Formats: sequence, C-alpha cells, structure tokens
Amino acid sequence: MNHVLTVIGNPVEAPLPDSLGADLALALTQAGAEAGEPVWLSAGEALDLPFDGLSALAAEKIADIALAGLPADRLAQDAAGRAKRLLIADMDSTMITVECIDELADFAGLKAEISAVTERAMRGELDFESALRARVAKLKGLPESVLQTCFEERVRFTEGGRQLIATMAANGAYCALVSGGFTFFTSRVAAHLGFHEHKANVLEIADGALAGTVTEPICGANTKLDSLRGLAARHGVAPEATLAVGDGANDLPMIEAAGLGVAFHAKPKVAAAARARVDHGNLTSLLFFQGYARAQFVG
Repeated sequence: MNHVLTVIGNPVEAPLPDSLGADLALALTQAGAEAGEPVWLSAGEALDLPFDGLSALAAEKIADIALAGLPADRLAQDAAGRAKRLLIADMDSTMITVECIDELADFAGLKAEISAVTERAMRGELDFESALRARVAKLKGLPESVLQTCFEERVRFTEGGRQLIATMAANGAYCALVSGGFTFFTSRVAAHLGFHEHKANVLEIADGALAGTVTEPICGANTKLDSLRGLAARHGVAPEATLAVGDGANDLPMIEAAGLGVAFHAKPKVAAAARARVDHGNLTSLLFFQGYARAQFVG
C-alpha cells in the first residue's frame, strides 16, 4: 500500500491497546479507505497501519478521533522513502532537556530574567538575533570556567537521542547538530550523541571571562535552513529524504523545508506549523516515524 499511519504511545504510563490496529483499520475502512494488516514496531508502544484510498491528512483526522483521550502521537505519510538520509537537529530543549543560556544565567543570578526572554524568543515573539545579543550581554564577566561546570551539572540528554543518531548513522544517514546556542555545548553534545558535525554560536572570551558578545553572524533560523540545504546538496540527498527536528520558532524554516519536519515537545507556533509533531514520546519516535522497529535500534 502507498501510505502508512504510525501511532506511538508511552509503553510505561499508557501502553497502546492490543486492539488498536484493528480499531484504526475499521475506522479507516468506514471512511472509505483500504486498510492493510497492522504491524507492531514495538509492542504496546508503536504501530504501523498501511492504507490506501485516503489522504494522509484525512487519515490523521480519523486517527485523532479514534485516539481521543490516549496520550499518543501519530503521523500518516507516504510509505516509500520513510527512512531519511540526512538529519538536522536543534540542541536546546530537543537533544538536551535544558536551555543552556538559561542555565548559564543561573550562575549569574539572572535565570528568571533571562529565561523569560528565551521563552518569548522561542515562541517567535521576539527577534531571535537581537534577543540573543541582549541575553549574552548580561552574562559579561561570568568566569569561563562556568561553562564546563554548567555542562557537567546542568546538561541532561533527552531520552532516545543516542539511539536516534546511532540508528540513522548505522543506516547511512548523515547527522548534524545545528543550534542557536553555543559551540562550547554543541561540541560536547555532538560528541556524546554521535553527530557527524555541529554548528552554533561562538561565545567570545576576554581575560578568562565571557566578553558578553558572540561572534557574528549569529547562527539562527537562516543558518539552520542553509545548513539543511547545504548538507543535502553536499551529500547528494534529495529534499524529501531530509529530516529536521526542533522546538522553537528559529527551527521553523528548516522544519518546513525538510522532507519530514518534526516539532518536538514544541512551542505552539511550531507545533501548529510542523508536518509532524511529538507531544508525548521521546526521540525514538523519530525512528518509528521512519519505519524502524525497536529491534532495529542501535545504541
């Protein structure tokens, strides 16, 4: 069949019922579709249902009704070309659970003030570049050594991230971490998770302390989009074979341009615009969306 509907739940808190495949197949059939045999990618966690005769968006609307009240994510898409060959991922609040600039601000006693600006910037209410310059300026004088302390004490990796990168890389995909944050952190996060390369903003240092500036030009929304297009061209990857994931407004251009753009526990503006969204699952959801069974995961 030409299309597939994927449903992903939480196997610990709310496992998907065994009857879900049959229930979804019946709902699609009643709407005029032809449904195939459901395939469990992971028991109680992720299910594929092949179908024809309905658009992807129509199938998703039917799934939403059938899944009402169940904490689950879903995506309907073409069955062909699901496994992507290029991944561009955001870092803060995507591959890691925190915003590094907010955690740095905590060491300066400014977390509440800075995090409020970060939230507005990520929601798309402020110009990202201007907001970043203003926040970094407030960190002037913070000892350079705080960067390592912040990484060690505050940075936590999002569940499923290492499996996502290792599995895609093992299947020939190129993985890049592109962040509006800082290279001090992306270099370490990329190394830990297995990304092939990383790009972010460079914090400038003067006399062993943060200078309150970043090297221009700022790595923002346009840089992320350019990275997606540039890496796809460099590696001979067609646009439809690309995957982008992020949570903030500065991720939207790359999410909208990718073959599969995923809003991951994202801000409302991003979640509303993205073709796919993960509101309940972890980063392995991106593997299930690509058709990987849990038995195929690496890492």
